[in-house]
Amino acid sequence: MPRALCLGIASLAIAACGRAEDPATARDSTVVMAVRDVRDILPDAVSLDFLCFLPLAKPNEHGELEGVLAKSWEHSADHKEYTFHLRTDVRWQDGIPTTAHDVKFTLDLLGRTDGAAFSDFEKVTVVDDSTVTIRAEKQWYVDYVVYYPKHLLEALDPKLFWKWEFWLKPVGNGPYRFLRHVPETLMEFEANPDYYGAKPKIERVILKFVGNAWLTELLAGNVDIASGDPAQVARIVRDPRFRAYYGIPYGAVAIYWRTDHPLFRDPRVRRALTLAIDRPELARRFNLPPESPITDAPRTFRQARRGEFPEALPYDPDEARRLLDAAGWVDSDGDGVREHAGLPFRFTAKVWNERAGPQLAVYVQDYLRRVGVQMEVVMLEDALMWKNLVAGDFEALLFRHQPGPGAQRRDFGRENRTGYRSSAAFDVIDRVMATADPDEEDRLYGELAEIFRAELPLTRLVFMHDVTFAHRRIRGLSTPFRADANTNMEKLWVDEEVPR
Repeated sequence: MPRALCLGIASLAIAACGRAEDPATARDSTVVMAVRDVRDILPDAVSLDFLCFLPLAKPNEHGELEGVLAKSWEHSADHKEYTFHLRTDVRWQDGIPTTAHDVKFTLDLLGRTDGAAFSDFEKVTVVDDSTVTIRAEKQWYVDYVVYYPKHLLEALDPKLFWKWEFWLKPVGNGPYRFLRHVPETLMEFEANPDYYGAKPKIERVILKFVGNAWLTELLAGNVDIASGDPAQVARIVRDPRFRAYYGIPYGAVAIYWRTDHPLFRDPRVRRALTLAIDRPELARRFNLPPESPITDAPRTFRQARRGEFPEALPYDPDEARRLLDAAGWVDSDGDGVREHAGLPFRFTAKVWNERAGPQLAVYVQDYLRRVGVQMEVVMLEDALMWKNLVAGDFEALLFRHQPGPGAQRRDFGRENRTGYRSSAAFDVIDRVMATADPDEEDRLYGELAEIFRAELPLTRLVFMHDVTFAHRRIRGLSTPFRADANTNMEKLWVDEEVPR
């Protein structure tokens, strides 16, 4: 989903009547969020969703959920049914009150849209205008989903959801309200004077379509906040104008091993390959923060938020060589590649041709070569990587890995196609999928972590941090819980004392 967005502050302003002024007369409180193109304006794009619409709750600067559209809530003993009590002072920007009917309408709608992944709502019940009960397998919708106006959308065809003109002329209830759309150029918003909370200190927000030129725009001084590639951290922060803010480490770039393949069937081999890779050095090479963890175990988002990461295997190439020897893989002919029963330790890794994938592949090749293992590389685009992962069509696959319950079931559950077979892991994953209790899920992930650390069906290389680069005049951002300017624009402000 399109969450990686480029942001920016530029010299743009709008007259009180809503007409654009000359950039030379722009006010500093105007913020330009430089998105790639119009696809980043569609629903589920953070740039639009959290400017215009409200979630039920949102993490604060300490990572704890606080009510937004919901002022309070309670849950059933099994955590599968939540009752939300909504604010009664929230209105859509056409003056109509936001009610529980809008919440139910949105969740029902998301389950009917083509390509939607919102299928785990068992029941949504409106108790009264300000109370709604939701029964679902998981509670991800609390802070991830924003809610839309039923009275404006209920007559539209849900099959055309992604093409609705509404997304380019939204009527929301969030901190900003829509002003105008210039095709292939920008969308513009102003602080919502009818917002239920404190009026945002940033007066104007512009979503500017810049393609992939976020870095050029940033360094040229046209853009002063950008969400971008961690690999660019060293280059950008050398400029004293900018600061870098890192989000919570959760997803990772990892190597999936085809665990029923003759090369990778022995857990000692997978352990050896993990020991052979200097992951702390990879983190340094990719400019990840010193506190970025290295781990061999999946974590829940709550555990990641609390920094609860089990200690990972160290970099130990000597132990890697010893384990490979013990597993029968030796270089008997002196060609630099180990072999066993006539089979050389050569394999092809399919590599994600995005973000850090290509560079990571080069480093991993070199580390493995030093212990007598030869890895060839085939670069594939994102869609093909997904197809190969789901089909199990790989020897090794260097790709992103999300540790959420659904991903664990897909990649390592009973019906996985990665070749992994572990009755103990299957049982824990089944129990993870069956519970909605976050404390129980944390406990089960602890069990799963011990299994994965022993069996290593994949090797996590580096965490994927979302990084926001901000001019030092922009205040209110912090690592890790308020690192995203998209979802926290109403909390930010410009320090007028700091020169541009």
